[in-house]
Amino acid sequence: MFGKKKNKPTIDQEQLALIKNAEKRIKQKKRLYIHFVIFLIGAVFLILANTLLGIGDTFKIAGLEWFVFAIGFWLFLFIYHFISVFVTHKFMGKAWEDEQREALVAKQQQRIEALKQEYLKEEHNIAKSQAYSETLNVRTPSEKKTSELTIIVAAGENNAIGKDNDLIWHLSNDLKRFKKLTSGHHIIMGRKTFESFPKPLPNRTHIVITRQANYQAPEGVIIVNSLEEAITISRNDTQPFIIGGGEIYKQSIHLADKIELTRVHATFESADTFFPNIDDSIWKEISRTTHDADDKHAHAFSFITYLKR
Repeated sequence: MFGKKKNKPTIDQEQLALIKNAEKRIKQKKRLYIHFVIFLIGAVFLILANTLLGIGDTFKIAGLEWFVFAIGFWLFLFIYHFISVFVTHKFMGKAWEDEQREALVAKQQQRIEALKQEYLKEEHNIAKSQAYSETLNVRTPSEKKTSELTIIVAAGENNAIGKDNDLIWHLSNDLKRFKKLTSGHHIIMGRKTFESFPKPLPNRTHIVITRQANYQAPEGVIIVNSLEEAITISRNDTQPFIIGGGEIYKQSIHLADKIELTRVHATFESADTFFPNIDDSIWKEISRTTHDADDKHAHAFSFITYLKR
């Protein structure tokens, strides 16, 4: 009937690709056949030209007639053409290229997915810490904050804090300051930091964060599964301290109210654990005391106190 459109025949794209590839292979084989015929005719012509017509009969290379080398070179080109058609294009043609490309894309996608998961995990930890911080700070007008969560750390100029779960330096005054500030308070740490101590530190309440189930610790040491739980337990302390390690510092820097930093004035390239960068827009330096290197201290250092703005 008038006005009715006829259905146009369609062909699957995969079938079309197969047809095009088949046509391409036919053309390749035709060109190879033509090359073979021309090679045979050419080789006969070169032999006749030399033996019957005497063309270049006095010209020899390494004692052999020149046409032997000419035919040999041409044969090499023909063999290359043959391999190109029946080996290279057959086994390393478009299908092979597509397969290799898909393999590379798959590997790249796996790398992207791994990076994405790592990024999402980091974002989750930051968001979780910030949300918990906001929860801690929600109070009625009559309530006042009675606990000042403090990070205490010694870090090099490149923020290095340790290697193989141990300090890279030994600064006598820094250890004395650590003892003076933390005595009588809760100290919050990761499992590896706790295990770096020969025994629990005296006159301090230890809170150890670990994911290990049924983790065994000496009597009096409190075991928790998260930083939030550790902070909740220590809320009655006027100044609980975060003492490490690197991952705990990273999680807690968004929650802390104060940082007591010993800045060691040296760079330690061998370190494997680092403290997060201190953002000047978030943290305000309120005091600094600098000590030069001496017989008891291999490096100059400064005691710096930061408060959250």
